[in-house]
Amino acid sequence: MNRSVFRRSPYRSRHGMLLGVCRGLAEHFGVSVKWTRIATLVAVLLTGFWPGLAIYLVAAWLMPLEPLLPMTAEGEEEFYQSYASSRSLAIGRIRRKYDSLNRRIARMENAVTDREFHWQQRLDGNRP
Repeated sequence: MNRSVFRRSPYRSRHGMLLGVCRGLAEHFGVSVKWTRIATLVAVLLTGFWPGLAIYLVAAWLMPLEPLLPMTAEGEEEFYQSYASSRSLAIGRIRRKYDSLNRRIARMENAVTDREFHWQQRLDGNRP
C-alpha cells in the first residue's frame, strides 16, 4: 500500500505481523517495515525484554486501528478519530446529523404539500 499523503496520526496496520504497530509506524513515517521491525527488536533486546515489550503493547493500545476504506474528504479523518476514541460520541454525532437532515426534509415536505403550493402551481399553469 503506497500512501503518499502524510497522515496526522499513525494507525496500527491491519496487515501487520503481530499487532500492526511496526507496519503502521513504517507507513506513517515512510520508511521500510523491515528496518522498523529490526529497530523495535533491538530496542526490546536492549531494554531487557519486558520494558520493551510493555512499550510495544502500550503503543498497540494507544494507536487506533487503520480504517478499512481510504479517507477522501477532510472531515473523514476527524470523524474516524472521534469514533476510534469514543464510539458513543461518534454515534451521538451521527444521530444529531440525522435529526438535522430529518427536520430539513420535513420542512420541504410541508412546503410541497401545503395548499398554497398547489394553488400556485395551478395559477402558473402547471399541472400537479
